[in-house]
Amino acid sequence: MHLLFATSIVPDGALASGYEIANAAIIDALRRAGVRVTVIGFIWPGKTPSDPQNTVVLDAVEVRTESAPPLQKLAWLGKAVLSGLTFSSVKLRVVSDAQVRAAIDRAGPFDGYVLNSVQFAGAFEKVLTDRPFVFVAHNVEHRSAEENAAAAGSVLQRWMFRREARLLKVMEERLCGDARFVFTLAEEDRAALGVASDGRSAVLPLVIRAQAPTSKAKRHIDCDAALIGTWTWQPNRIGLDWFLTKVVPHLKPDFRIRIAGNLPSGVSSPHPGVSFVGRVPDAQAFVRSAAVIPLISTAGSGVQLKTIETFELGLPSVATSRSLRGIGYRPDNCIVTDDPIAFAAALQAAAANLRDVDGSAFHRRQLKALDAAIGLGLEKLGAVLQEAAA
Repeated sequence: MHLLFATSIVPDGALASGYEIANAAIIDALRRAGVRVTVIGFIWPGKTPSDPQNTVVLDAVEVRTESAPPLQKLAWLGKAVLSGLTFSSVKLRVVSDAQVRAAIDRAGPFDGYVLNSVQFAGAFEKVLTDRPFVFVAHNVEHRSAEENAAAAGSVLQRWMFRREARLLKVMEERLCGDARFVFTLAEEDRAALGVASDGRSAVLPLVIRAQAPTSKAKRHIDCDAALIGTWTWQPNRIGLDWFLTKVVPHLKPDFRIRIAGNLPSGVSSPHPGVSFVGRVPDAQAFVRSAAVIPLISTAGSGVQLKTIETFELGLPSVATSRSLRGIGYRPDNCIVTDDPIAFAAALQAAAANLRDVDGSAFHRRQLKALDAAIGLGLEKLGAVLQEAAA
C-alpha cells in the first residue's frame, strides 16, 4: 500500500515541536506496518526534508503568527475572511490547487491519503479528498479555538478565535464523516469528534522516539523544576499563565524553576527562582537537569507530548489531570492534582526526594499499542481499496 501523508510541515529531522514529534511517530508506525509513505507539504524556510527521496515539498513557508509582522497578520486575516477559510489554513494558500495537484501527480501512483490534522486538509480540501483517506486529528481543534476565545485578551482576538471555532467545527465534522477511519491522540477526542465507534476510529498512543531511552547515567541536578514548550501556542500559554500566577506564588523563594522555549510578550514572574532561558541546544538534557517536571496543561485537546517524554525518561513529575489526556498508564513517580496549592507542595516534596523510575516499560507499552491502532486503521482502508479494485 502506498499512502500520501499530507501535512502542513514536512519532517526536517529537527523535531522542534510536539506536532513534529507526533508526525514522526505516526510515519514510523505506518512504515513498520509495511506501508510505503510519501510525505507532501511545506517546509520551514532554510530547512531541507529529512527523507528527500520520499518527500514532496510544495514550497517554503513561514506560518508562525507570533513572528509575523502586523501587515502580514492583517493580510492573512483579510484573505481568511474573503475566502471563508480558517486563519490557520489560509496561511498555507501560497500555492494553487493546480500546483498541489501537479505535485501529487509527481509522487506517482498511490492508493490513498493520510490527512494529517485540519490545517493542510482545510487549505486544499477539494484536492485531497478525491481518493479514500484516513484523518489524523491531533486535537479537537474547534474546542481549542473556543478555549482560546475565552482566554483572549482583546475583542478582536475573541472574534477571531470564535470565527475559527465555527469554521473548524464544520470542517472537522466533514473530514471525520468522509474519512474511512479517524485516528485521534486522546480517547476523549473520539467522542468529541463524533467517531467514538471502534469501527470508525482508534487512539494512537505516541512515543517520542522509536527506541526507548537507554541513558543510565546519574543525573546532575541544576534546578528544582524545568519546563520547555512552544509557549506562543495559545493552549500552552494558558497552562503557563496558570502555573506562573496560581502555582508559583506558593513555592518557596529558593525553589529554582527554569522555563525554556519561545515566549510571547508579557510573560514574567516576580518569583526570585524563576528564570526564562529561551532556546536550549538539547531539550532532553535540559529536562534531565531538573529534579521534577511540572506538567501544566489546563486547556486544549489531544495528547501532551511533554508528558510522554517525561514518562519515557522516567523523571519525577507533578501533573494536572489535563496533562494526562491520551495517557493510559501513569508511573508511580507522577503526582496528579489540579489544585494550585497542592501542586506547589507536591513539586517541593518531589524535588526534595528525587525518585526516578525505568521508563522503558512505558515506552514498550505505548509502541505496542500504537502499532496495533495503526493496524486497525489500515485494515479499514485496505478493505475499501479492495472493494474499489473488485
